[in-house]
Amino acid sequence: MLGLYLHIPFCQAICSYCNFNRGLLDGALKTRYVEALEREILAAGDGQPADTIFFGGGTPSLLEPAEVGRLIAACRSAYAVAPDAEITLETNPETSSAAHMEGFLGAGVNRISFGAQTFDEMQLRQLGRIHTVARIGSAVREARAAGVDNLSLDLMFWLPGQSTASWLASVEQAIGLAPDHLSLYLLELYPNAPLREAIRRPPDGVQSDNVSWAQAADDEAADMYLAALDRLESAAYRQYEISNVARTHRESRHNLKYWTGQSWRGFGCGAHTTIGGARWHNVSSTSDYIDRISQKAPVASGLHTLSMQERVQEALFTGLRLTVGVHCAAFAEHYGVDPWAEYGEALSGAIEAGLVWRTAVGFGLTRNGMFMANEVMTTFV
Repeated sequence: MLGLYLHIPFCQAICSYCNFNRGLLDGALKTRYVEALEREILAAGDGQPADTIFFGGGTPSLLEPAEVGRLIAACRSAYAVAPDAEITLETNPETSSAAHMEGFLGAGVNRISFGAQTFDEMQLRQLGRIHTVARIGSAVREARAAGVDNLSLDLMFWLPGQSTASWLASVEQAIGLAPDHLSLYLLELYPNAPLREAIRRPPDGVQSDNVSWAQAADDEAADMYLAALDRLESAAYRQYEISNVARTHRESRHNLKYWTGQSWRGFGCGAHTTIGGARWHNVSSTSDYIDRISQKAPVASGLHTLSMQERVQEALFTGLRLTVGVHCAAFAEHYGVDPWAEYGEALSGAIEAGLVWRTAVGFGLTRNGMFMANEVMTTFV
């Protein structure tokens, strides 16, 4: 079944590390955007079955519950959305309230993903986040009280000034809130990110406040990753993907589509679509997107039909992100290529280095290999 992705590009503040397609909230623009998004969904729908809807951003929780309900209704009108579909709303703690949570659930949302990022107040400020540590906890408790029974937290590591000990303290506080799912993301510094410049040249006066803007060495980042996964495993969270752990049956069904070669349809400015071997994306400008929808002009561009070689490479890249790895017989049946016969010899060094495991039916990345995934993936390029 399809996954449906709805991009909501509005934020109350712009984080210092963010490279997503987003902008500051404008109430009038938001109203026009929701109308355009609804029209795109209804125009594109062809009745195909779908079993996940994911509101990403940006900050989707800046929508009113009625707006979320309106968009879910459009999805159900345009597609055969399964009764038990997973419907996720990305949420920031500062935009959450008990009343909004109840409203989102009433609108059809059944999974909430909170962008906590860290349980260190200074690190929250460095990242440009506007919530507090206390607000993370109260937002989670409000969500649970409203009836949310599938809840995820996002955490980031290798932050400025972060040590393994301070990172594990954040992990411990996250475990204490008993989420059903956690995502652990390594901080990536894009060329235009303000945080990148702040790390290179700390803002005036921070030295006097004993604030560190230095990142730990690469090998300590690896220690952070491995130590966190060990601690989460001891707390009954199972790693199922490089950056994700979950309680039993609480894996992200929508995100699994990206990693298992399934199809998804993206709506909204900058949203990407992959259906079979075809891929395209929408225009990134919010105002341009709205204007094109109002004029009934195309919003999609960059159509690319993947070659079989591209599909094979991508299936290996995404399949190895999963802890179950690549099942050789199933892969060969689907793509016409035995991946071990094709790449096994080239992977021998990674096996000897303890980065790749192999069994009689398949192969995958070890936990150490997952942290070094980019290096291992060069085998398939």
